[in-house]
Amino acid sequence: MSGSWVSKARLAAIASAALAGAAAGALLAQPAQDPAAAAAAPASAAPVGVENAQRAWQNWTLNCQGCHRFDGSGSDATAPAIAGTVAKFLLAPGGREYLIRVPGVATSPLSDADLAEVMNWMLWRFDKEHLPASFQPYTAAEIAPLRARPLRLEAAQMRSSLLRQAEADALPAGAAPAAAAK
Repeated sequence: MSGSWVSKARLAAIASAALAGAAAGALLAQPAQDPAAAAAAPASAAPVGVENAQRAWQNWTLNCQGCHRFDGSGSDATAPAIAGTVAKFLLAPGGREYLIRVPGVATSPLSDADLAEVMNWMLWRFDKEHLPASFQPYTAAEIAPLRARPLRLEAAQMRSSLLRQAEADALPAGAAPAAAAK
């Protein structure tokens, strides 16, 4: 069975070869929700805190996409959706820390610097609509102590609570909240 698995190094080589060319940078820097716009946008549109969008995308592909899917839609069996919701965590107290402490992030094999870059890229790519104007990019120094305290069984309950809080904080006074997120 082990012969059927492709190593991360082999996947990285395949991904790099597939992305060769000038159009790759433009494609990687765009939100997943609109593939047509992705092909037309300039590569210089990389988000703050992302030194190399191609590297961030490659790290996402090799370490995150398997569970969260290429478009961030996730699945009930593997990992929750992040498209259209992940930056909402930044609106709730404790949400920024939560994003680094979730099991898949905290236990990632990526270095703290690479993980910070992936997180900054992921927030922008999958939910820039909710990215606060005051957003400060994650740094390696911030990542290190947070991932040392990974969440376990409490992660799902904390996720729901933080999303409800973010939604409530974003509502105008007197408005009723929508159904709670998964």
